[in-house]
Amino acid sequence: MRKKVDFLVIGTGIAGLSYALKVAPFGKVCIVTKGEAVESATRYAQGGIAAVMYTPDTYEKHIRDTMIAGDELSDPEIVRITITESTERVKELIDWGVAFDKNPAGQYDLAKEGGHSEFRVLHHKDQTGAEIENILLQRVRENRNIEILENHFAIDLLTQHHLGEEVERNARDIDCYGAYALNKANHQIITILAKTTMLATGGAGNVYATTTNPPVATGDGIAMVRRAKGEVDKMEFIQFHPTSLFNPAEKPSFLITEALRGSGAVLKTRQGKEFMQKYDARLSLAPRDIVARAIDNELKISGDDYVCLDARHLDMQQILGHFPAIYAKCLSIGIDMTRDMIPVVPAAHYTCGGIKVDEFGRSNIHHLYASGECASTGLHGANRLASNSLLESLVFSHRAANHAVRLAKTSKFINEIPDWDAKGTVFNEEMILITQSLKELQGIMTNYVGIVRSNLRLKRALDRLQILQEETEDLYEKSVLTEKICELRNMITVAGLIIQMAIDRKESRGLHHSIDYPRQYGS
Repeated sequence: MRKKVDFLVIGTGIAGLSYALKVAPFGKVCIVTKGEAVESATRYAQGGIAAVMYTPDTYEKHIRDTMIAGDELSDPEIVRITITESTERVKELIDWGVAFDKNPAGQYDLAKEGGHSEFRVLHHKDQTGAEIENILLQRVRENRNIEILENHFAIDLLTQHHLGEEVERNARDIDCYGAYALNKANHQIITILAKTTMLATGGAGNVYATTTNPPVATGDGIAMVRRAKGEVDKMEFIQFHPTSLFNPAEKPSFLITEALRGSGAVLKTRQGKEFMQKYDARLSLAPRDIVARAIDNELKISGDDYVCLDARHLDMQQILGHFPAIYAKCLSIGIDMTRDMIPVVPAAHYTCGGIKVDEFGRSNIHHLYASGECASTGLHGANRLASNSLLESLVFSHRAANHAVRLAKTSKFINEIPDWDAKGTVFNEEMILITQSLKELQGIMTNYVGIVRSNLRLKRALDRLQILQEETEDLYEKSVLTEKICELRNMITVAGLIIQMAIDRKESRGLHHSIDYPRQYGS
């Protein structure tokens, strides 16, 4: 089966959906998503979206907070672009119908999160992402120019490689002509030819055993670009959210939003002693990399499985009004956060690196854009400032849409691309091979490539990963394709990038902290 579209979008989070809405007036749009359309990391975002709305906040303050959080490794021009366009992009979201919370005076009820010097985080209770996802998805479903292919897995990008031409890594003459996609219902592989392609596939949190990411976050877009010989960078910077709910039986880990600390909740040991004063003057509202390392250190010292977040001193009505989902979740496992401390642990949360793109969301592969968590714009540097991720998606999807509309007018379909060849493959009945390899991968990454790293741990991780990669590639070549084998292959590719880039960074910087390159907390 073959399809032809002007704009191919892979992913249904805020990045993919907002982009689709922007390009839809100018041509036919096809959105591919490997699960249900509603399932994306956006849906799980609790805290909100950062933007400069009212005085005394200013663009300069937000820019400075972003640079500090990113350990001065953020691209200053990209930071400036993102922050100065924040207000306009958020107002557009409001115009689409997103209902952010307001205070009694009728102004938006802005929250303050770790690393922010002012109150600037717009939110919809503690379910901001779900509100945005629902509104955008409704708009997309109403648009006749947009088709959504649910339960379709994007396998690989189409480039000159599929025409029998040699493609050099990081070359400047690679072209993208669309993608192969697997229909999970009937195992047919569709050839989708597109004038432009947008990757909005999210992050890769599931390479770790404990993550706040949904199961769909397996680094697919990043892996596809890597195989297509495109540029990927800064993968060593994996953000661990300091406060996920300690509930080992549950996957993904339930996120306890930073906004709760912004409202006054305090990190304490299981014995009820505060500890953040030992690590940073900003205490529980220090940037995430500092808080996560501090918790990791406290757990190593104490031998405990978790620390606690104490919200008992906060106003009960405030908790119920602002954090109903968190309150209900805690209550469901026997924790009343108005009377009990909340057990929390760090969990893999956000991929700060990814597909390298410019100020218009363009990768080094022509006709290929990336936005959202799968992209590396330069905004986050060595560590993402809280609530900047949804903002980044809006800004760069908007910029990419404007560029793609112009490009599509002069682009042509490459009809010579062959359909997928599955000759010689068989259905793999050994599912245990995939599940066991996944467990091994997650164990390697969790034990050797976590919050604190070392040269020895990273070398051991790379050696073990090599064996997994060889076994998986052999299985992939022989098997009729399924979602699970493709995801495993992608996660191994991404894990290899994280490890190698961590080895290459000979310093402790932001989210990459190595005992071989010591650096004081908060410095």
